[in-house]
Amino acid sequence: MKIELFKCPKYITNSLFIQKALSLKLSLEEFLMLTYFDNDFNSYLNMDELSKNLGIPSDKAYEVFTNLLSKKLIDIKTEKDIEGRMIEKVSLDNFYEMILEEEKNEAKQEMKTDIYAKFEQEFARPITSTEYEIINAWLEHNYSEELIAGALKEAVYNGVRNFRYIDKILYEWNKKGFKTMNDVNNHLEQRTTPKKEDSELFDYNWLDDEE
Repeated sequence: MKIELFKCPKYITNSLFIQKALSLKLSLEEFLMLTYFDNDFNSYLNMDELSKNLGIPSDKAYEVFTNLLSKKLIDIKTEKDIEGRMIEKVSLDNFYEMILEEEKNEAKQEMKTDIYAKFEQEFARPITSTEYEIINAWLEHNYSEELIAGALKEAVYNGVRNFRYIDKILYEWNKKGFKTMNDVNNHLEQRTTPKKEDSELFDYNWLDDEE
């Protein structure tokens, strides 16, 4: 067999692409077609060329293409070429958005795991299901992990390992528009004498703080 036979175009993709395709339980032909479009940046819609490059019959190529469209993994966009003619191109933006969304969700889950672990470490015990839901509610209400950890640290410093106390601190910080611990520190610098040491953050009584 001549070595030239192996010098045909090679299609490559990254691990995120493969993992998402596997999670969707795509057929081999669907995966190959997605990979083809992932590598063909022009992605002009030509069913004959698509059939030839993938080595599958034209009717099968059309079936697979239709399946990918119905699953909203690909889309067809119309645009003008350099000569002003309208052409159809295949877009994988929908599939890429799925991958990005999954990555965001995984990052959020890792963040949640970290903040839960911090509570268990500071409380020296596993958190209860109710406490888990409270933390989750804070995150869903867009309290940053940094701010939650700061409120936890202040509560522990004051010897109050109590979720209601932490919730009140977060409520006060949110009312003042704080998003990060820098916001908290900047507020303290304006309302108190210059800090001599970092611990003064935790000496401040937020629950009695009034504008």
